[in-house]
Amino acid sequence: MKISKITIDNFRSIKHAEITADKFNVFVGQNNHGKTNFFEAIDWFYGAKGDIDKIRFMRDGNAEVCVEIEFSEIKDGIQKTKNEKNKTTIQNLVGDNDTVRIKRSSLDQKARKVFDTKNNSWTEKNPFGADGTMNDFLPKFEYVSTQINPMEVAKYGKNTPIANMLSGVLSVILEQNEKYAAFREKFEELFMAQESEVRVKLDELSGKVKVCLERQFPDCSKVVFEVAEPVFEDLLKNFDTSIDDGVYTDADEKGDGMQRALMLAIIQTYADFRREHEETSKFFLFFIDEGELHLHPSAQRKLKNALLELAKGGDQVFINTHSSVLVVDEHDEQTIFKVEKINKETNITPITEIEKPFVVYELLGGSPADLLLPKNFLIVEGKSDLEFINKVIARHYQEKPRVQIVPADGDIVQAQRSFNAIVQVFKPLETSIYKDRAVIFVDKQDETIQRDTFLANHASLQNNGQFFESTVASIEEYYPTAWRKTAGEVKKMTGDDKLNQAKSAGEGIAKDDFEKQMPKLFEALSKCWTVAYE
Repeated sequence: MKISKITIDNFRSIKHAEITADKFNVFVGQNNHGKTNFFEAIDWFYGAKGDIDKIRFMRDGNAEVCVEIEFSEIKDGIQKTKNEKNKTTIQNLVGDNDTVRIKRSSLDQKARKVFDTKNNSWTEKNPFGADGTMNDFLPKFEYVSTQINPMEVAKYGKNTPIANMLSGVLSVILEQNEKYAAFREKFEELFMAQESEVRVKLDELSGKVKVCLERQFPDCSKVVFEVAEPVFEDLLKNFDTSIDDGVYTDADEKGDGMQRALMLAIIQTYADFRREHEETSKFFLFFIDEGELHLHPSAQRKLKNALLELAKGGDQVFINTHSSVLVVDEHDEQTIFKVEKINKETNITPITEIEKPFVVYELLGGSPADLLLPKNFLIVEGKSDLEFINKVIARHYQEKPRVQIVPADGDIVQAQRSFNAIVQVFKPLETSIYKDRAVIFVDKQDETIQRDTFLANHASLQNNGQFFESTVASIEEYYPTAWRKTAGEVKKMTGDDKLNQAKSAGEGIAKDDFEKQMPKLFEALSKCWTVAYE
């Protein structure tokens, strides 16, 4: 049983988000764009934690907060449900379907509701009774937040993974151990039998206490001192974790990277332990916030490989990151999502193979040195150009050589720096492999001095036809009529407005309109493809 689809409305910075989940899901984006908000929405779905008025999008008191999750492969989940009543309840609701939709809403946040496929409507209340009872049916949810102290997981505590594992192991051992059975028999003989010396002495003491107590409470007729059988799990309260990595010390004396790696290792082991020792063998949902935190890049890759193994085994992994290491590799049943805040709203979209190099480029700080030999480079003015061109390529020119689009932040000086960096970085044996291939497309220049100086310093660009200049001062003025803006309108647009316009144009423009109505840009792209490496 796993998550197939997540829909979130009005949760913190997320006005609306809808994703189709894979076995391994990576969420990437800049700080404060909503990655953690997405994870906390799932945490709220499972436990309804937090002040609902602070959770609402824009703190709008009229907005309904809703998190709906569609689970697939639920026949397996129904079979593994321990409670027979719960098993019958969910079976009656879903019928022969192998998916179920469940939601939590701020209209009644204490009760999650299930979509009744027979009546084509949501149940009026939680069909399982108590909200927590539903978790008997759902996959086990483990949220590893950056706010968790790793040592809270590595030390023994109530209901922590380490406590559950150790208690489970101890229980299995004691149940099957002959010496423990003999000990219990001896304990009862010493402490419980009425004729035992210990019992006689305890009864004498309790009788004396009873006499003293009667002076204040005459109705008191008996005081008994009982010795309870030792709870061996209590011995684990003094449990601690130590590590020998060349220096043997307590885990909390190790570095942050080791502590976080230990925490993740314990949680992964806990998932395996549950499946091996519990009759139901429920699958886990791992939501890991900034999984790379404190880890060296080589350790990040090892973590990803370990989590991929969990996903292959049936668990489902969701991880948000700033690490290119967790993004760059391709794997089956992996989806990478870009999380981006536009006009104060978080947008979550899966990235295409064409977009992926730029995501890695951003994560690594925007240096061309961080890109691994694309077929060619196209240097453009800004992020709007990048957004628009990537979408056009993805829709109409997927068969063309892969080129890396590099935005120059609306500055021809920066365009020159980007070109120089590409020329210098990719320069084995004193010969630049992109100098005669990289293409530059800039907006029409009001002041031509910088442009002319640039071209004078790089005469080959013009001689080889690698430099292109638009006929207007911005891409917003260059779009076909349906998306075109005037110069006055462009001045009033924010950066987010321009990005939205670029996305809309890129997703809507026809191939023929792009080629005929934006000829200079199409010409620049065509040149980039023509001289690209095969």
